[in-house]
Amino acid sequence: MIDYLKLGETPDHEAPEQKPSWVAFSLGAILIVSGALMFFAAKTDSGIMDELAHIPSGYGYVHELDYRLNPEHPPLLKAMSALPLLLLNPAFPVNDPAWTSAINGQWDMGSSFLYKSGNDPDKIIFWARLFPIILTLLLSLLIFLVARDLFGPKWALLPTALFALSPTVLAHGHYVTTDIAAAFGILLAIYAFLGNLSDPSGKKLLWAGVAFGLAQLLKFSAVLLGPLFLMLVFFWSIFTLASGSYSGFWGWLGSFFRIFFKKLWMTFLVFVIGVVIIVYPVYFLFTKNYPQARQTADTEYILSSFAGGPPGPNASCNPTRCLAEATIWATKNPVTRPLAEYALGALMVTQRAAGGNTNYFLGEISNSGSRSYFPIVFGLKETLPTLIFLLIAFFLAILAVFRGLRNKAKTFGQKMAAYFENNFAQFTFALFIAFYWFMSMKSPLNIGFRHLLPTIPLFYLLLTSAWKKWAESGKPLFKKTLVAVLLVWFFGETVFAAPYFLSYFNEIGGGIPNGYKYVTDSNYDWGQDFSRFRDWAKENLKGEKIAVDYFGAASPEYYLPGQAVNWWSAKGDPRGSGIHWLAVSVNTLEGAFGKPIYYFKRNPADEYKWLAAIYPKEEGIGGVPKPDLKAGTTIFIYRLP
Repeated sequence: MIDYLKLGETPDHEAPEQKPSWVAFSLGAILIVSGALMFFAAKTDSGIMDELAHIPSGYGYVHELDYRLNPEHPPLLKAMSALPLLLLNPAFPVNDPAWTSAINGQWDMGSSFLYKSGNDPDKIIFWARLFPIILTLLLSLLIFLVARDLFGPKWALLPTALFALSPTVLAHGHYVTTDIAAAFGILLAIYAFLGNLSDPSGKKLLWAGVAFGLAQLLKFSAVLLGPLFLMLVFFWSIFTLASGSYSGFWGWLGSFFRIFFKKLWMTFLVFVIGVVIIVYPVYFLFTKNYPQARQTADTEYILSSFAGGPPGPNASCNPTRCLAEATIWATKNPVTRPLAEYALGALMVTQRAAGGNTNYFLGEISNSGSRSYFPIVFGLKETLPTLIFLLIAFFLAILAVFRGLRNKAKTFGQKMAAYFENNFAQFTFALFIAFYWFMSMKSPLNIGFRHLLPTIPLFYLLLTSAWKKWAESGKPLFKKTLVAVLLVWFFGETVFAAPYFLSYFNEIGGGIPNGYKYVTDSNYDWGQDFSRFRDWAKENLKGEKIAVDYFGAASPEYYLPGQAVNWWSAKGDPRGSGIHWLAVSVNTLEGAFGKPIYYFKRNPADEYKWLAAIYPKEEGIGGVPKPDLKAGTTIFIYRLP
């Protein structure tokens, strides 16, 4: 009988070890170094593409209490990031058409707010990034606390270090984006739910509901927690009974349903608490000044094509379209319209995922997605020492399963009961990873390694479980030395990646200088290098004009007035306008030169053929015209002869 999930106990049932002072010192050092690296990156990286929408949206929520911008993402990360901006009191252009008449005019509003309203965009971007940095550090601390409960304080340092000092985490951890926030909310919700599942109480039920609600406010991918929790209730009920004896099948079935429905009711209460106490009040606040008629009109327009559009006269809607119709109806009721805004965002995410996105991947361009995208990107973007940790952990887990199955002293039910009694948390982590990756890989929406971030802490916790058991068996000195060697290698990767964390690729992917040849967008080029380009242009061009085709949140004309000229391929050779310098974001270049597949059509005018006629292409995959130099890692600069 499984009576208690061993959260707070070591897997071998020994009392938790006293936390050594060096563990506290090491944890503090990890968090300080991680925070310092993110703080420096927040100062030196220019605005990335999604921040152009997220920052004005968040400020609109907290300053105007109006949710008309960026409804496809929940508000909490954006709103918390905008709170420091209230101290700056920037001008917010509420008379701009992007606010008054455009439907979800987030991009134009971002441009107007940052660059056309007399504000200091660099100060706004930096202050908005402070909360994401704090949240990333809190997630690192949460990983330590979960790992400490499962593996003890010394081994808890391993997943904490791998996460807090990961180049990918350091990159996304200082941007006003929702991926790290999703990882925080999902881990917190899983941890709280497991605590209440194994040892229920009113207090734990409340905290599980609050954690679930917070996760829903951080990213819509947290919706997957719903089916996950239902699966956990099923497995918990099954394996609670695995080692018991019952009067036949019907006796077992009756016991199963008693446990299952009791836990199912508890899970339903978790959902209700999360929605009623957390989600509803936040959306109520941020839709307070969003005019009801405007909300209805915006929702109708945004969902006009959802599931084939509205049904015809006297026709009933198909079940999927009925979700959109119900959401539109809910906007007309003052009680339900906060939930309607939440539902709108969830439906927008569903609609976007079904439609895919145009991206460059392994020399090709499409909007159909690839099942191999996320596994390959994971293999190219994770550090090699982390991949080695994971591979060894995987083989150790397989060996442990085979050894357990060969144990003749116990029945299969006893083996399962013993395993889940000590490893239900690890089973939960693996189940969510499998579920999340399955949903991601079957979707045509290939948006980058960042989409996998909610599963990264769980990977690191699982590898720690396997390594702890292995290292504390025979020859512990050799195994712990191997851990130390891999960690030193890992730290070296992070140090040498600075400050180009977003562009990090491991040695398999050619390292930072060559990662763009495999995949771009948020994996490599999100617009973060414009400040480095600006500094180069001011120092080297001495006022000479330069044509700029830039992908990101910065405004070339704002930072280089009278010098930067917005450009794109279809405008042709800038030498015809007397301009002999060209700067192009590598994300744009790969989009121009990648091979279209799966019926993807690209306008020939967008293919920079005139540039390829001047500069030879680089050899190998993703060959783009070889630049004369680069600003940072992502802005390719050409001196046109």
